[in-house]
Amino acid sequence: MLTLFKKIFTWWNQDTIGTRLKTIFFGKYAGSDSFGNKYYESKKGKRWVIYSEEIDASKIPVEWYSWIHFTQNRIEKEHNFKKYDWQKPHKSNPTGTKSAYYPNKKKNNAIEKKYKSWNSE
Repeated sequence: MLTLFKKIFTWWNQDTIGTRLKTIFFGKYAGSDSFGNKYYESKKGKRWVIYSEEIDASKIPVEWYSWIHFTQNRIEKEHNFKKYDWQKPHKSNPTGTKSAYYPNKKKNNAIEKKYKSWNSE
């Protein structure tokens, strides 16, 4: 019951009922990526994504990013999203999470001095 209310009243939990209805009636399935996101296209050419987990635009891999933004791309025309050996796997933006980059204060005393000067003790 709680998930039904989440679907009705919150837009930040995957898709809303309006998006679900639009997808059912007007959406043509275009494919999915390694994160489980599903991509759809309407007959008029509008494209959208339904995220598998939390909505975050940085979770769209580069192949699907070019597809959803109508970028002319060789990969888009082939629909064969082949990765090369030199390409790294896509990662979403980790800002604000535990896996975000923080400078190591033990090695870099200059950063510590800059921020320490702001303290008024």
